[in-house]
Amino acid sequence: MSTLSGNKVLLVILAIIFPPLGVGLHTGLASAFWISLVLTLLFYLPGFIYALWVIL
Repeated sequence: MSTLSGNKVLLVILAIIFPPLGVGLHTGLASAFWISLVLTLLFYLPGFIYALWVIL
């Protein structure tokens, strides 16, 4: 069983507040950030799930 590092915990907390922020800090301005932004603008839950998937 793996443990989460402090950096990942911070990214997950940021993803709870605003999912594209967590993804953007994790991947930069790659396509994953833009997908997360669009999903969050359409509805929060898909953006949040996608952000967790990318970060973890």
